[in-house]
Amino acid sequence: MIDKNIFLLGATGSIGTQVLEVIRGKDFCLKSVACGKNINKLEEIILEFHPEYVSVLYKDDAEMLQKKYPNIIFGYGDKGLEAAATYKEKEKGTVINAVVGLKGLMPTIKAIKLNRDILLANKETLVVGGRIINDLLKKHTSKLIPVDSEHNAIARLIDGYNKDDIKKIIITASGGAFLNKTREELSDVSVCDALNHPNWQMGSKITIDSATMVNKGLEVIEAYYLFGLDIDKIETIIHPESIIHGMVEFNDHSVKSLMYKPSMVNPIEYAIYGKEINGVFENELDFSLLEKLTFKKMDYQRFPMIKLAYDVIKKGGILPLVYNASNEASVELFLKGKIKFLDIERIITKYVNKYFNYELENELTIDEIIKLDSLIKDNIINEVIKK
Repeated sequence: MIDKNIFLLGATGSIGTQVLEVIRGKDFCLKSVACGKNINKLEEIILEFHPEYVSVLYKDDAEMLQKKYPNIIFGYGDKGLEAAATYKEKEKGTVINAVVGLKGLMPTIKAIKLNRDILLANKETLVVGGRIINDLLKKHTSKLIPVDSEHNAIARLIDGYNKDDIKKIIITASGGAFLNKTREELSDVSVCDALNHPNWQMGSKITIDSATMVNKGLEVIEAYYLFGLDIDKIETIIHPESIIHGMVEFNDHSVKSLMYKPSMVNPIEYAIYGKEINGVFENELDFSLLEKLTFKKMDYQRFPMIKLAYDVIKKGGILPLVYNASNEASVELFLKGKIKFLDIERIITKYVNKYFNYELENELTIDEIIKLDSLIKDNIINEVIKK
């Protein structure tokens, strides 16, 4: 079980909300929370869980809330987010990072330096900063526990085994909202269509990533850094029912899998309670209701963003950063109605190709990563605006 002190980043989002459901009424102390713009939901959290430190996105919201709740310390922006992860530096605790985007990287780094354990639901931390995070974990006592259903499943399946025992890990993919559409049919799909995921209730950015399958590409890169396996040992497969969340094939060709309903409650519970998990919620899998479990080989022509993710991690360098930054910018533009769905793929591919042969003299520092991330996003947004 994790430490009783919890520092929750992304408290009002899908993962954050479910984390609060799992710890509600239990012997945990929610020391700090960070959120974006959902102030109404934040106030519900404040009134129920009584955090000591709260960070929001905007200064005006922080000032308004400070007047309303004078006994709480408020912050805002990137610095406030970092402060939420490092609040009460001398106290032990667990940081649950459920924010979306690269902004989750710096709070993770600062928390590791305080030797706090990390429950990670922020893919970008490892996609962009995997080398930095792994180096830090070697120097500190922090543990990093994946919360994403796929990585959480695989971590549980390989527990107790050596890497040499593993032939490959298999990450399952539902296929998103457009699994059965041809590429021609994707040309005019709407934002509303893309947000209609058949199995999962997630935030808008991650749901769009699922529709483009960039989400699975990010998970491949994340798994590379998380499990320390050769990229050729990381496979993806289509599994529309989202019942099996991860599989591991061992050298004797036996395969272990982890199955549960498509809900984040199970991986969150396991991340928090470990092997002491006791099924806080009624989420039993009724096999009598399962008509079938189907699997399809990943089609790289239909889902080119996954193939591109493999190319990106094989080439390395700054390409994982480029892949992620161009995706974040493109998804934001799509959600605002500025570009079409297939433009997301076009933009990501364009920028990965642009930087594909860029050679680094030295590994990028954190400041350089953040600057390059901003540069790529600004360039993409400016290109679209000029059109």
